[in-house]
Amino acid sequence: MKLFSWIVAGVFGFVVLGCGSASRAPAAYGGAEPATANAKSTWSGAAETESAAEYDAEPSSAAPGYGPSTASQPAPSPAAEATKRRPGLGTTWGEDRSSYVTTTTFFRMNPDRPFATSTIYYNDAAGVHAMAAQSGRSDYYDNTYPVTSGQLEVVLLDPSMRPLPCTTAGGRAYVVGEAGERYVLRVQNHTGNRVEVVATVDGLDVIDGRPGSFRNRGYILNPWATLDIEGFRRSDSAVATFRFGSVEESYAERKGKGRNVGVIGVAFFDESGSRWPWTDEAIRQRHDADPFPGRYAEPPPTW
Repeated sequence: MKLFSWIVAGVFGFVVLGCGSASRAPAAYGGAEPATANAKSTWSGAAETESAAEYDAEPSSAAPGYGPSTASQPAPSPAAEATKRRPGLGTTWGEDRSSYVTTTTFFRMNPDRPFATSTIYYNDAAGVHAMAAQSGRSDYYDNTYPVTSGQLEVVLLDPSMRPLPCTTAGGRAYVVGEAGERYVLRVQNHTGNRVEVVATVDGLDVIDGRPGSFRNRGYILNPWATLDIEGFRRSDSAVATFRFGSVEESYAERKGKGRNVGVIGVAFFDESGSRWPWTDEAIRQRHDADPFPGRYAEPPPTW
């Protein structure tokens, strides 16, 4: 078993929805209380050896546009630029948003293998239509995306805190976004166990901005709580919000890591000693529970 050092975070402001599922987390930034309707998100991230401050996502130098100057390079021709340009949406490095974190400890049951994962593809309406068409018939709906029989849920939210339009086709979930719109990745825990949530956007870890890996630290999601991830973490007190934009302007593309633009991933790790995950038999037993097992009155016991 492996010891991880985590971050517990709280966020100021409202959140956004998407395909997956989640709701808001406790107002207490320590992350100990269960979620309430109007509470703020409570989270926690894990690191193997680095401290939270050392592992924060890119500081000011990581904002879009950083990197070597291209002033001396010849401008590409319009034809070459058109060929290079990729259609659809990516996620840009948005404005700062307050999000405070603290650390705690967490032992993963299995350090390298999550017990569940969730993958959501996003694009503009035309892109989602084209992608879903390759997978067969699909229907649009506003809903959450359940994981492990609905015990965990993942969703993308819009600025009005409504789930973004979502469709499924060929076993994949597709979310429709709009350029310039802010969104939030929300995860909800419907169990009595703490779980670690390791999330990526466009293949980049939401905490450190590096390529996503199961070995990266994540946020701790408390029992019955909700986690709202609003952006790439910049420091112990702020994130750079997620905003839909062009592929060329996306954070991943500007870092030279644009191969995986258009996908959001969430991996779940259980805590050592927890009773995760639920088995099919345990779920069946609960579904078969009879609320009225005694249909008729029984005679009193004999003395």
